[in-house]
Amino acid sequence: MSFAEASAVSGGPGRWKADLPQGWDIFEVTNGGLLMAIATRAMEAETAGRELISATGSYVNPAGKGSIDVEVLKLKSGRSLSTLRATLSRDGKDLVYVTGVFAEPERPRPEQDLIEGGPPDLPAPDDCLRAVPSETAPLPPPFTGKVDVRIHPDDAGLFTGEPGEDAVMRGWFRLLDGEAFDAHAVVLATDALPPAIFNSQYPAGWTPTVDLTVQVRNPSPRGWLACMFTTRFATDGMLEEDGELWDESGRLVALSRQLALVPR
Repeated sequence: MSFAEASAVSGGPGRWKADLPQGWDIFEVTNGGLLMAIATRAMEAETAGRELISATGSYVNPAGKGSIDVEVLKLKSGRSLSTLRATLSRDGKDLVYVTGVFAEPERPRPEQDLIEGGPPDLPAPDDCLRAVPSETAPLPPPFTGKVDVRIHPDDAGLFTGEPGEDAVMRGWFRLLDGEAFDAHAVVLATDALPPAIFNSQYPAGWTPTVDLTVQVRNPSPRGWLACMFTTRFATDGMLEEDGELWDESGRLVALSRQLALVPR
């Protein structure tokens, strides 16, 4: 099943349906990036051609495979920006709330950019460790069989049993079978690599997302995405994870920040 099929919505306007497929899960809970991508796809369908530039999701209940409802509410529609809200639910139980901001594709853009950073230093994808589902353990999870994730050898302690000292996770991401990126696949990518906290002395375990914000700067990159996620603070049972995604040409694709519970 392609990502486009896994994140498809039907119905509308205002009320949509989606089906969470088997295998796109971690610890039997559907990947949070896929849930947000379903929400942004439903919201985009109600914006008359505007493109996603930002989304924030609050995760209130875990979701397993099966049918869900997606209710979309238009909060504001201006000349260049639209703001919408989507609620994902099942049997009357809310799962995720997502607020999305969408912009006109042909909006004016300044001629000068400020870039104080760059892509992570990564070996070629074939020189990185590919994450594949484990047949005997919960990690790597089934989700890794639905996408192509390659982890920097220095950050692959989760797989080798020798975690590092710094909570950083670097690697490559792409969809399978040459499927092209869109803004919703970029959202998925921000929650596709193992948590950065796994490359530290914390044990690897379920790390439930509390909220996730994604800012999309390039909605249609090509090829591989170079990804880097870092955690600097794990206090009071919570951690933050900051992400950067870059395309193969060195162009910034997306920024993300996630608040999650420490591994259980």
